[in-house]
Amino acid sequence: MALFPPSTNADYTGAPAAVWFLVLAALLGLVPGCIDFFLPDGGAGVIAGIDLSTRGETIIRIFAWFGALQIAMALLLLTIAARYRTLVPLGLVTIIISRGLMSHDAWLGKGADIVNRPPENYGSPVAVVLALVFLVLALRRRT
Repeated sequence: MALFPPSTNADYTGAPAAVWFLVLAALLGLVPGCIDFFLPDGGAGVIAGIDLSTRGETIIRIFAWFGALQIAMALLLLTIAARYRTLVPLGLVTIIISRGLMSHDAWLGKGADIVNRPPENYGSPVAVVLALVFLVLALRRRT
């Protein structure tokens, strides 16, 4: 079995805009993933404004762990957009679920009392709404 089976792009009948949104979402996930993984403090202090004087090493490690997940997810979404467009709706649902859970946690859950909010706290609810719009477009057949 090949690592990359034959492309399914010819079978995709949804809106091309949904594919481009998936590419954009992947790139917007790849950048913070690289920041979280490669920046010395993972962006925890310099971007998110988290006080690293207490348990800073643990926080930085968690940021790196999450950055690794973001990088892997972004590469998978880029692969879907490039070769397996019939999976675009599934990629969009994955964005909706992950960003929806992040939004819930940030605004209603464990992170609701945070004063210094990282940029992802604002971007995630927007990503959910946009991914829902593009999911509808991806599921509609072109005429």
